[in-house]
Amino acid sequence: MERFEGYVFTALCSTNFLISCLLFSKITREQREPYMDEIFHVPQAQKYCDGKFSEWDPMITTLPGLYLVSVGVIKPLMWLAGWTGKVVCSTGMLRFINLLFNCGNLYLLYLIIYKLHLKDKARAAMRRVLSALCLSTFPVLYFFTFLYYTDAGSTFFVLFAYLMSLYGSHKVAGLLGCCAILFRQTNIIWVAFCAGTVVTQKLDESWKTEQSKKKEEKCPSQVPFSLAGVGKVTRFLFEYATTPSSIKSVLLVAWPYVVVAAGFVAFMVLNGGIVVGDRTSHEACLNFPQLFYFFSFTLLFSLPAWLSYRRAVSFLHSLRKQPLLYLLLTVVSLILVWKFTFVHKYLLADNRHYPFYVWRKVFQKHQLVPFLVVPGYVFAMWNFMESLKSKSLFWNLALLVCLTAATVPQKLLEFRYFILPYLLYRVHIPLPSTPRLLAEFGLYTLVNAATLYIFISKTFHWPDSTDVQRFMW
Repeated sequence: MERFEGYVFTALCSTNFLISCLLFSKITREQREPYMDEIFHVPQAQKYCDGKFSEWDPMITTLPGLYLVSVGVIKPLMWLAGWTGKVVCSTGMLRFINLLFNCGNLYLLYLIIYKLHLKDKARAAMRRVLSALCLSTFPVLYFFTFLYYTDAGSTFFVLFAYLMSLYGSHKVAGLLGCCAILFRQTNIIWVAFCAGTVVTQKLDESWKTEQSKKKEEKCPSQVPFSLAGVGKVTRFLFEYATTPSSIKSVLLVAWPYVVVAAGFVAFMVLNGGIVVGDRTSHEACLNFPQLFYFFSFTLLFSLPAWLSYRRAVSFLHSLRKQPLLYLLLTVVSLILVWKFTFVHKYLLADNRHYPFYVWRKVFQKHQLVPFLVVPGYVFAMWNFMESLKSKSLFWNLALLVCLTAATVPQKLLEFRYFILPYLLYRVHIPLPSTPRLLAEFGLYTLVNAATLYIFISKTFHWPDSTDVQRFMW
């Protein structure tokens, strides 16, 4: 990190933490009692604080990573400060753990961006800092910084594991991947993505060597990202996967991830599935439209980074160049929406979440609406891949496979499930210009201000309950 860049980043970290603390104080004063999922997480963490590690709430569906970290941070502070009574492991104290994770996420995002965008160091310094700041305030993630949810910690350990994999510290990455899984079991997918980046590096090197020998391409390191290259790439992958020396070279590097995967499989066998506790509300299905929701979500939140006349012209040019491809993609998307749309009971019943209103106001407006928005899905998919065109085909395939595994089995439309894939997408696209980053930060700030204001001020009551209800992501 250059000295000036380091000073600027430190100042931003301090300012971000100060503002977050002020917001945290306001939210905690307004909502002192556990809210929503906190009614499960807070009492469980308090049991761990009391040393009752054998007691478990069967309604909790994730592993105890959040509670273990909370106890590991709070207990030493309690002994040093001499705290006693209810202040220890109170709701506010437990929520503060996520504020610390938010600081860690900002630092990790900066380090990842610094590693991925090393070119043009001097001119890109401010853009790297601004990118990290923008993503640390990404509205869905930032909102849950102020509540005792698993999202901030889950994101922290996945980002940490990915950073270590980028630097080639795969044993450390595997260990951090285990920590991420303790926060949320589905993080095994992003541990697999870390392993996938290792495999794609090997594939890219092998492809480059093979094409150099054949002298078939002017740019041998670039895998053709088109239908014309599908047959060639498929043959190459088959040959690579059936060559013992290639498998050995991958395993020598990626074995820590294989160990983590084997341990996770053992856990699933012993547990009888991926979910611990109550499984009735977490049934897997093939909800393919979840991919479309994610691409649309990404399109909207990355709007300042991509919106331009040139991008629109590029899409129209691609449409004219390959009309049959887009026709096929549209037909397949229509079939997937028709046959594989699943609606979770919580999406229809819980009016405290924004997805409830998205579904009711948009998708339930008319029975044809889910089909009429398919052209928008197609553009969102194209924009997603266009933004990542600097990455090789193998890398894009690895990301798409992990994205599919992370979203499609989910029956519930929950924006929190999009946090990690969005962040991984965003750190890999080319660094936007400073004005675009300022526009992105402005957008995120407005959304954060609106959602936090609504959460604090726009309370309501259900007819059959006296409890205060609040709107949230």
